Amino acid sequence: MEVQSIKQRFGIIGNSSALNRAIEVAVQVAPTDLTVFITGESGVGKEVFPKIIHQKSTRKHGNYIAVNCGAIPEGTIDSELFGHEKGSFTGAHEARKGYFEVADGGTIFLDEVAELPLSTQVRLLRVLESGEFMKVGSSKVIKTDVRVVAATNVDIAHAIERSDFRQDLFYRLNTVPVFVPPLRDRKDDIHLLFRKFSADFAEKYRMPPLRLSNESIRLLQNYYWPGNIRQLKNVTEQISIIEKEKEINDSILRNYLPGNEVPELPVLYKKKEEEHISERELLYKVLFDMKNDMAELKKVVAGMTDNNERQPSHEQSKALMIKDYDDELLPSPVRVHDVQIQQQEDKLDNDFHPTELIEESLSLQDKENEMIKKALEKHRGKRKSAARELGISERTLYRKIKEYNIKQ
Repeated sequence: MEVQSIKQRFGIIGNSSALNRAIEVAVQVAPTDLTVFITGESGVGKEVFPKIIHQKSTRKHGNYIAVNCGAIPEGTIDSELFGHEKGSFTGAHEARKGYFEVADGGTIFLDEVAELPLSTQVRLLRVLESGEFMKVGSSKVIKTDVRVVAATNVDIAHAIERSDFRQDLFYRLNTVPVFVPPLRDRKDDIHLLFRKFSADFAEKYRMPPLRLSNESIRLLQNYYWPGNIRQLKNVTEQISIIEKEKEINDSILRNYLPGNEVPELPVLYKKKEEEHISERELLYKVLFDMKNDMAELKKVVAGMTDNNERQPSHEQSKALMIKDYDDELLPSPVRVHDVQIQQQEDKLDNDFHPTELIEESLSLQDKENEMIKKALEKHRGKRKSAARELGISERTLYRKIKEYNIKQ
């Protein structure tokens, strides 16, 4: 019951279990002074949860300050957060209090905290550990009693690997994690949100609300929604203003859903199917390379047989053999088990067996790992460019990087 009352109070729409769990955690941690770290993609509504935590805490009568760390220039972020003394830098004509001083006794919400420069991260860590900070241009230590809630939409683990975010600060912020699910994982909530936004815009612009056909509803639910709730609201407003006909079918709706995430009806877009196709394409590329390796091997074997006087060494006499993969995996031009090593038995020593064993370095997984590493190195770690060259989705590439534990 408390979760439902929270939803009504803060205008949260939806009944997904992941959303309900996020609200439950926020309510449970609110009475404490623990630091909360909210994660989730851009546009999922992370900014609502710090308000829930503040209003359900003993600090609800204190100040609540929300700071978008990504919107403040790097040169002024320290001054904004911690204040400055008069004359501490050009343009500092008078002393100024920072957000941590103003929010004393209340709550401060640091949105997009991963955008903070490393020098500011050091200052923030000190505030979290001791409640102390110094203004820019001052040597006087100031004490503050502030509850910190932070949020980000970036991959913090990856940011730590790149040394863009301090690991000790992450551990200090992540005392209680709250994950807000993306809209595509809340399929049953999408139509509810659309109806709510449609009703709001109908009232705002004094027009009838939109009505969706069954095909349009399915289209909404199967669209990937990279911009999440923010994108859905924007699309609803566009349709409300532009379309004179308020009965919206899937043909009309498609005009407002940009990108490759638009599913085709009646066969609706499914992300896992796309990944499967992409992985198959990568598999084909790996096998083509393996075929080239076999061609090179044949040349080596032929070269070794040109000199009848020369006996192959033990290392040279270990030829490479490819596993017989299922024909179902490959298009007809690429039958791996049709790749044969031409044996010239009359010229080879009796101890030499070209199809003796397979080396692990030519296994499918090793070749795939090698291709991914080369693509990432070529594009200087830019996954989007590397995925494009490999012919797979960026999401598939990210999963492969984790699977093979590839360091960047």
